[in-house]
Formats: sequence, C-alpha cells, structure tokens
Amino acid sequence: MTRKTVLNDSHRSLGAKMVDFGGWDMPLNYGSQIEEHHQVRRDAGMFDVSHMTVVDLHGARVRPFLRRLLANSVDKLKKPGKALYGCMLDPRGGVIDDLIVYFLADDHFRLVVNAATRVKDLAWIGEQAADFGVEVRERPELAMIAVQGPNARERVAALLQADDRDRAAKLSRFAATEAKSGSGASLFVARTGYTGEDGFEIVLAEADTVGFWNALLQAGVRPAGLGARDTLRLEAGLALYGQDMDEDVSPYEAALGWTVALDEGRAFIGREALERQQAEGAARQLIGVVMDERGVLRHGQRVLGASGEGEILSGTFSPTLGKAIAFARVPAGDPGEVRVDIRGREVPLRVVKFPFVRDGQAQPGVLA
Repeated sequence: MTRKTVLNDSHRSLGAKMVDFGGWDMPLNYGSQIEEHHQVRRDAGMFDVSHMTVVDLHGARVRPFLRRLLANSVDKLKKPGKALYGCMLDPRGGVIDDLIVYFLADDHFRLVVNAATRVKDLAWIGEQAADFGVEVRERPELAMIAVQGPNARERVAALLQADDRDRAAKLSRFAATEAKSGSGASLFVARTGYTGEDGFEIVLAEADTVGFWNALLQAGVRPAGLGARDTLRLEAGLALYGQDMDEDVSPYEAALGWTVALDEGRAFIGREALERQQAEGAARQLIGVVMDERGVLRHGQRVLGASGEGEILSGTFSPTLGKAIAFARVPAGDPGEVRVDIRGREVPLRVVKFPFVRDGQAQPGVLA
C-alpha cells in the first residue's frame, strides 16, 4: 500500500502532480519542473523529504559500532552536531546504502538513510548493532523538510525564535543544531542538502510539520518536487542510490572513493575487499558526460568508448546548462572518444569533470 507523508494533503492543495516513488505518494512537480529548478538555483525552494528514514542510535559503544559499520570514519566527528556523509558496505565492498551520520552525544548518533532501502537498512544495522549493545530506534514520528537555495538559510532563520537565529545562521556546513520555530516547534536544523545549493534540512515532529511548511510558504519559499530535485542533484554531481550505486558497485566504482577512510586499525565491513580493489585497480569507473546535440540521456543507454562498453546511469536535461548531462559507468582506463547509442544512432559525448554546476554556474569545460 502506498505510504503518504504528513504533507500529502498540502501537496494536493497546491496542485502537485503526484507519483509513486519507492512506495510513497510524492509530488513530482507543482506545475513546472523547470521553474522549480530555477527557483532553487536563484532564490529558495523547499522539498518534502519526510519519506527519508531517521534512525537514532543509543549506547555506550555507539562510536565503536559506527567505526565498524561505515567506510568513512566517525572519528572525524569530534564536536556534537557535526555530520559526515558515507556508505554502509557489505563484506564484498558493495554499497548497501549511502547516508548521513550526525554526532549528537557520546552515546547518541543519528542516521538519515534512503527511503527505498529502509527495510534492508534497518535489518542490516540492527544485525550489526547486536554485538555492540547499541539500541537502534527508527523515528517514524518525525518528518523532514529541505529548504535549499542562495536565500534559503535567511528565510529559515527568520522563522526561528530570536535566541536561535544567530546560532542557526552561523552553522558550518555539515553541522546541525536544535532550535525552536516562532510557534515553539522543536526543530533539528542541519546545514546539509542534495541540490548543490546552500540551505537546511530540518527534522521536526509530524504534528508541527504542516504549520512550519505553511510558514515557509508565507515567507516566500516555493515548493519543489522530485523532478527538480533530480535535475538539481545531478547538476551538482551527487549520486542516487539504486541508479549510480548499489550492492554490486563499490565506492571506488561510484566515484565515492573520497568517502572511504582507510585509517589504521579500523576493521570496517568491506575494508578487505576495498583494499584488494585499491591494490589491483577497480575494473569500472564513473564518469561525467555532456551531450552537445539535442536530446536526453537516459538510464540504461549503451555507452561506447576506447576502454570498452558501458552504460548511462543517471541522465537528464540540465535546465541550468541547456544540455543533456549524465553519469556513465565504463571500464577502467582512458575512455577516449565516447558515444552513446540512442535508438541505433551513435551520438558523441564529451567527458567532463563533475559537478557540472556549482553555485548556479557551469563549471570549467562543461559548456566547452
């Protein structure tokens, strides 16, 4: 049965086109995906991300547990409120999920994991936590709103109680704090996001969510749907679980080697497989591509290059660039001149570094 977030009626009242997304009834757009994309790049937009799974971990040995669970090292998190992006791996080095972990106290960390992987994530985390005596508690009573764009933080800060505004405004990237809204709602405000723009992801009780959403609307923050979220995150060079990585892909094959910490003496799950792959070289690589001809790059299209045959992973038309962009997975080595097979016609692609867009601007070489 399709699940609904607490904001479902709000989306429908705003005229949203609703679609099934991993078993959730979610807004695709509110009329124009392109306008919503530009709204986030140029001003401020907001997304209902209440389908994401919030998991609180409690226990005296929660840090040693996370040192085992994650390929990135939670030892980097030294101050309460700081956050880290990383992957949970299986023993083969495949990505079970990518997630954000927040350090809240010595005996309390918070994970935010993907909606579509909720069941397997909770089972895996619970299985691994048993040896450490860590309590794994899903928080289904919480919702989440992401407010993103160059004016996002200013708009959110204006809705906080006066005592909390400065602290929220001064948050560093990948850090979180507790705050109160003007109406007294308790907020967990994190300076994170999935669009390449600045902004906050705000966790709050379901009971307070509609009121805070409406306050954001009154403050001039326009809603944006899954369509704009996807074009924004791909322009920003951010991977999507299930398309750009999964359990058959290692972080090295997903251009996520920067999230792997091979710190001495830490036996995280999947480490041996990654060390072998690092020594021998990964067989595949993820590259960014741009198509200068008209058309759209789509998941599953065949890619041909000097190193062999691969495929398009995430692909879309970039509203900011006015061109089709994509991630592709191809064999290791110099890909040389790359083409994509579009209905039997080989169309040239340019291999470029990503992110494709940063701070609303095309990155060097992307527009050629």
